Amino acid sequence: MRIKSYEDMNLQELDVMKEISSIGTSHAATALSKMLQKEIRITIPEVSILGYEEAVDKMGEMEELVAATLVQMSNEVNGLMLFIFKMDMANAVLEKLIGKRYESFTDMDELDYSALEEIGNIIICSYVNAFTKLVGVEIDLSVPSSTVNMLGGILTVPIAEGGYETDKLMYINAEFIVDGVSLSDGLLMLPDIKSLNNILEKLGVS
Repeated sequence: MRIKSYEDMNLQELDVMKEISSIGTSHAATALSKMLQKEIRITIPEVSILGYEEAVDKMGEMEELVAATLVQMSNEVNGLMLFIFKMDMANAVLEKLIGKRYESFTDMDELDYSALEEIGNIIICSYVNAFTKLVGVEIDLSVPSSTVNMLGGILTVPIAEGGYETDKLMYINAEFIVDGVSLSDGLLMLPDIKSLNNILEKLGVS
């Protein structure tokens, strides 16, 4: 049965997306580990279908300042990929790359923002590359864009993008572990409904 919105996904379909996400996030952790030359592990991800307010509550606070990298997907899968940096994750990356730590995203300069955008892009590309091989689809990715804003503001972007089809978000909750410390982040894969049906059909669960 073809689904009409994210919330139509049954437990089997969500479990399959979780298994795919586990492999995708593992590839992302490996790519990040190579770039930072540091061992990085990742927790088993959870895949949740959440409304806007639920997503904000799950990821942090409405007015919490975060950085985000956004990439558009096209070809056989259309939609968005969004990676959100919270302050602890950003500091872990920047300290290793350029030897800096910050109290707030507002203290950063263009070099710092560029480094975060590149890391976010690497994480997204690594995840998508693993995803395409497993599912057997072709996905083209746009040049990444990045921003710093309140979490509530960041999450309005995918809601506005897909609002004509669904008001839900597909949130992949996995934490990177560096030096025994779990770092907060957020990864959202948001295919449009036609693409999601295509993915589920290729996986044999729809």
